[in-house]
Amino acid sequence: MDAFAVAIATGIALGKVSGRQTFRLAFHFGLFQFLMPVIGYLAGMTVERYIKGYAPWMAFVLLGCIGGKMVYEGMRGNAEDGNGGKDPTRGTTLIVLSVATSIDALAVGISLGVLRNGGIAYPGGVIGLVACTFTAAGLHLGKRLGNVFGRRMEAVGGLVLVAIGVKILFDYLRG
Repeated sequence: MDAFAVAIATGIALGKVSGRQTFRLAFHFGLFQFLMPVIGYLAGMTVERYIKGYAPWMAFVLLGCIGGKMVYEGMRGNAEDGNGGKDPTRGTTLIVLSVATSIDALAVGISLGVLRNGGIAYPGGVIGLVACTFTAAGLHLGKRLGNVFGRRMEAVGGLVLVAIGVKILFDYLRG
């Protein structure tokens, strides 16, 4: 659902969404959602104690920074395409979003690795496929929301990203 929400925010920011952008975002989100539980599973108890406390903070900072930038750009409202010409489905932003939305999948993989309960290939594949599908749908839903409600929706999308980061951190701190 995090990937879906981020895809909606990205679709809002882009305004016009091409097939290549849809493929890039959906593929990367699906790939990272598949890889993170596999990596977590393989790491199991070995690194759990080292990364368990940092993962929610990393997601919070990454989503907060990207969401904050989107709020700023959406409130400025003078960019032609709403995101200052930067395509969030390319480069560093794509990687940061992919990591930020899949950190919780890393935690799931670690939990499964600690439990040593079956394999990880099937659950990882399902997670990746669902994330890929929801990302593509969310991207196009965001595009439509942006078209209907205007460029200020980018600020709303940024607030959603910040809220997701806060929720991840809050859930972690709550225990």
